Amino acid sequence: MRTQKINLKTLNKTYFENFETELTVSSPGRINFIGEHTDYNNGFVLPTAIDKKIFFSFRKNNTIDQCNLYSKSYNAFLQIDLTNVVISNEEWENYILGVIKELQNKNAVIEGFDCIIESELPIGAGISSSAALECGIALGLNSLFNLKFSLEDLIKLSRDAEHNFVGTKCGIMDQFAVVMSKKAHTLLIDCKTLEYELIPINIFPYKILLLNTNISHNLATSEYNKRRRECEIGVEIIQKKYPDISSLREVTIPILEDLKSNLNDTIYNRCKYVVSENNRVQEAVEKLKKGDLKSLGTLMYNSHQGLRHLYNVSCSELDFLVDFSLQHENVLGARMMGGGFGGCTINIVHEEYTKEYIKEISSAYKKVFDIDLSAIEVSPSNGTHVEYH
Repeated sequence: MRTQKINLKTLNKTYFENFETELTVSSPGRINFIGEHTDYNNGFVLPTAIDKKIFFSFRKNNTIDQCNLYSKSYNAFLQIDLTNVVISNEEWENYILGVIKELQNKNAVIEGFDCIIESELPIGAGISSSAALECGIALGLNSLFNLKFSLEDLIKLSRDAEHNFVGTKCGIMDQFAVVMSKKAHTLLIDCKTLEYELIPINIFPYKILLLNTNISHNLATSEYNKRRRECEIGVEIIQKKYPDISSLREVTIPILEDLKSNLNDTIYNRCKYVVSENNRVQEAVEKLKKGDLKSLGTLMYNSHQGLRHLYNVSCSELDFLVDFSLQHENVLGARMMGGGFGGCTINIVHEEYTKEYIKEISSAYKKVFDIDLSAIEVSPSNGTHVEYH
């Protein structure tokens, strides 16, 4: 396996001259209205796919074990020997390699293929470009080689790829939302049972606006895994008095208060956030069904405060954007989204005010942090699918 920075013209002549696509796949990013860090605690989440995607063009190349992939986003060329799929030093490659390895572990017969990858998704923005990459590769290979895995199988093996090759012990929300979403809907997912409900969403006359901080404090993976372990410690302590509880999903605020003296402040705060966030997700669904967008926005603000003060995964840039929005009545709600320590806030902004708000908040953000803010308008979209076969 090797990675090369390579000129596209040279690449086309060497590997992709007269490329005839057998199969194209589009795989979207995702947003999450509410329910952050609850998925790996067997809780509830409310995500949906978005209309910004990664596109994959596949073809078989008539070899047994040689694969050639070109990422336009990275201007990088990846060659894979299917007889020796191992972890790479390049993180983005491991999302691809991990999926291939998980398929091989399930005795899937994959032969040589070529793939060109082109992305509309900003990297590190908290909109699950990694899950989009994993699920696009998984669905593409499943279709190209007629592997006959179900969508649920592909979701789980994509998550396992991130665990085993990337090292992020993520829950299943990102992959599930990326694959199973439907246009004009959001998904209420029970991460314990994987049961889900499609919830129609109509936020007119508001828009969904993502504001990308364009920073990453490089804590996301290590602190993500640390938070997961802190929640597990909380459950282990709770189980001593309530042995039937297997995750924070079953914990209530009264149970948590009953055992507060047994938990140190950090563990208590982590658990309180997750239990409260699960309650907020279920309340948000009811508000969304009633078209009560103002209450949904309030729940989003409450979610951010929990992430900021109890779960401690926010940062000054994210907090600034959320605090700034509180001064504007045309913004119904805002919160950080994703693993934390950078990435995006998700905002519900009146459509007539969106352009003005982007200009105003971008100027304020630049003045404080000397960083350019990126604004992305998105709408709920269909999940990963084959577009051409």
